[in-house]
Amino acid sequence: MPALLRLAVPALAALLLSGCASVFLVDNQVESFPRWQDRAPNAAVPAAPQIYRFERLPSQQDERGARGQDELERYAEASLAKLGWTRAATGVSAPWAVQVHANTVRLPRAPWEDPWDRWGPYGSPFALPGRDYVVTGNGQVIFFPAFPRMESPYYQRAVSLVIRDAASGRVVYETRGAHDGRWNSSPALWTAMLDAALQGFPAPPTGARQVNIEVPR
Repeated sequence: MPALLRLAVPALAALLLSGCASVFLVDNQVESFPRWQDRAPNAAVPAAPQIYRFERLPSQQDERGARGQDELERYAEASLAKLGWTRAATGVSAPWAVQVHANTVRLPRAPWEDPWDRWGPYGSPFALPGRDYVVTGNGQVIFFPAFPRMESPYYQRAVSLVIRDAASGRVVYETRGAHDGRWNSSPALWTAMLDAALQGFPAPPTGARQVNIEVPR
């Protein structure tokens, strides 16, 4: 192999590996419920562009809730803008009212992980799951200590978005998405979850589905 090629192959491999490591996958479980016909008899699915305003629950309006809601609405605004829906300027009326909600549950570990690491003689993992002993071939029982696992937090997150007809207050669209994983909270993560929840808008597939979004690191 020529010397130049020998140098190029490792460099290309490193480039490919770095490219794979430059994104992370946000896998979302999504379900959507379009009810545009509830706005009026024979109402058509609205085509972009459209204008909307945000609405908030009382819990989203107090000082502590408002800070997080401001941020969440910015992410939702960016996701809706990709679909041709624009937030109305202050004081401007809009035919649609949008309500967005998110929550996070922090677990000390993944639900399937044992909180204890069990090690056999000489530091080898001979234990069966949930056991703190092993039985040798001659029937001898050897006990060994169990040590607390090094915790790695696991997060269960969910977003939901509801659209109402502003005039009647009727809900005409609802969608929600859920994602579990170890990724830390970030604007890119929440935007990916909202993008997934809005996939197929305004006429999404029926039933639950998985939507994967790749996010740059």
